[in-house]
Amino acid sequence: MRQMIEIAEEVFAERGYSAASMDDIAERVGVSKPMLYEYFNSKEGLLLACIQQSRAALREVTERATVGATSAEDALRRGLLAFFVFIRERRQAWSLLRHEMALIGTGAAEEIEQTRRQQTDLIAALMGDYLDPGDDLRAEASAEFVVGACERLAIWCERHEDVSPETATGYAMDVLWSGLSARAR
Repeated sequence: MRQMIEIAEEVFAERGYSAASMDDIAERVGVSKPMLYEYFNSKEGLLLACIQQSRAALREVTERATVGATSAEDALRRGLLAFFVFIRERRQAWSLLRHEMALIGTGAAEEIEQTRRQQTDLIAALMGDYLDPGDDLRAEASAEFVVGACERLAIWCERHEDVSPETATGYAMDVLWSGLSARAR
């Protein structure tokens, strides 16, 4: 099943959801089209499985990156670097997570929003550990800023191939940490 999802991710990223065909995905995987439908029920079901797998991978790498952080700044830097490395190394997964406009009319928009929510919750929890204890609303609002800013910066990075994940992290920290540092304990 993992291979089916990986191949589908490639096809969706190459062609877009609308132009991708279950026939092409089945052919590339080396299974019958009915087999794809057996596992995923529909093309949308396969797309949702791709997005869910990408979301789980993103969560894993960002959580793992922040383990052992010694300060709010260290946690934010580690998490941002993990995010920018993820989008560089997993371009197809990132492409699925960010192309929501092409996915309107599918359950994918909700899956993509769940990915944002997942990252916001992770960042808010980290901020709650380091910044303004007990001010959950401020931590959540700050996390929304981080997620939105980094999503836009990641899209900008796609146009600037020479910008490394480390450089993107530095740019993000320059802007984000200046506002958050006033609240660090």
